Amino acid sequence: MPPVPLVALAEGPTLAHVNCADAARIAENMVAFANTEGGVIIVGHETGGSVAGASAENSDIDRVLRLAEGLYNPPVVVEHWEEVTSEQSDPRVDTANGGQAQAAAIPDSAPVYAIRVPRSTELHAMADGRVLIRSGKVNRPLGGQEIQRLASAKNTGDFETEAVPGATIEDFSRSMIDEYLEKRAERTKRPHSGEVNRMLAEIGAVTADGKPTVCGLLLFSEYPQRWLPQSGVVFAKFVGTTPRGESGLAGYTRREELTGPVPRLVEATWNLVWSEMAISAVVKGLEREETFEYPQFAVREALVNAICHRDYRLRGRRIEVRMFSDRLEVISPGGLPGFITVENIKDEHFSRNPRLVGGLFHWGYIEELGLGIDRMMEVMEQAGHSPPKFDARPYSFAVALHNERAQPELPEWSRNTNHRQARALQYIRESGSITNREYRGLIQSVSAETLRLDLVDLVEKGVLTRIGAKKGTYYVFRDKLP
Repeated sequence: MPPVPLVALAEGPTLAHVNCADAARIAENMVAFANTEGGVIIVGHETGGSVAGASAENSDIDRVLRLAEGLYNPPVVVEHWEEVTSEQSDPRVDTANGGQAQAAAIPDSAPVYAIRVPRSTELHAMADGRVLIRSGKVNRPLGGQEIQRLASAKNTGDFETEAVPGATIEDFSRSMIDEYLEKRAERTKRPHSGEVNRMLAEIGAVTADGKPTVCGLLLFSEYPQRWLPQSGVVFAKFVGTTPRGESGLAGYTRREELTGPVPRLVEATWNLVWSEMAISAVVKGLEREETFEYPQFAVREALVNAICHRDYRLRGRRIEVRMFSDRLEVISPGGLPGFITVENIKDEHFSRNPRLVGGLFHWGYIEELGLGIDRMMEVMEQAGHSPPKFDARPYSFAVALHNERAQPELPEWSRNTNHRQARALQYIRESGSITNREYRGLIQSVSAETLRLDLVDLVEKGVLTRIGAKKGTYYVFRDKLP
């Protein structure tokens, strides 16, 4: 499937169409994009897919941009502008972020221009005082408190693009870069053919003079925690509903500290949560239907959001993932960015680290930019759970997924189990029994002692019965005994 031309994309969070060289409309889009995530303005093409055609004004786009400059303050930096064709595409503007493709043909005589506006570290306003942001496919004016929050976020600058002292480009892993290029080509349908160093500069992984940035190390260094120790994840599994156990002691049964580049952090954290997630089983006829403790999409979205949007300037804290008996909490250092609040988090989008978000989007860890929270709520509801609970504080943001769904009456052998035990029970259902050796062959990434304790736990719960001794030991369902 070839890349979709820029002019054939519908308007969205990073793409706007202006059918003629209207300085006022161009100025509004420039301010909105600069205040939000940046974007591309297509001039000379109507939103509906038809071509407006060239006009006398279109032939002097420089003059129109100068007119637009007088309509807002402070000045908006234009990355560059260029004339585009019906075939031209840009990997920085994807259908997932801009909308659905439209059919459109551009006559050779009708010049169409693409104006690329980067995200700005300044707060921009129209001459009439409106502070605009891009919300979906429209430019929305902010209210007083929203303006204050956005101004505060702008004042911090873009930490993710700052050079990291002591790091050099040799600290990047070539295998991580190659993996990124492969995944990006799959997503954009456009293989990278230029210089790698230029690509790294374009995505904010290195500065103009080739020094690694915070974003670059997080994406491409095998161990970014050497420079950014706060970029790891701490996982803890608790017995009950509180962090404290008996006699005031720590109530966790497992604690892990995860490190590595952010793509590896996403996978490692997900695999850890998955291994500890309880699975309910319902037998329908001869089939065993598994129901996970939490919807997979909701968990992955909470983890990816925390890693993407945390405030990496806060050096004293790492992301925390806490599993309790009744909920999963993901706590990210740093409050909500920009004008985002708990009330508008479902409908608005503003990234603290847009280049890191873009990197993980091209890597395939983000399905649709700006739509994850909405879908997280949907899948939780579909699974019978209450919506995610958000706790926004000045220096942290937490998402809690609760598992209070009513459980159906289950057979003895299909009580709540962890993922490993569920696979063992499925194996017994198919084979009639399981030995310790067979279980080790089934689950190869966990110690033999942990697997032995899994089976002991199932015996103590009355799910399985142990038969034999020593090397002749095997396990069967208790209700299947003669």
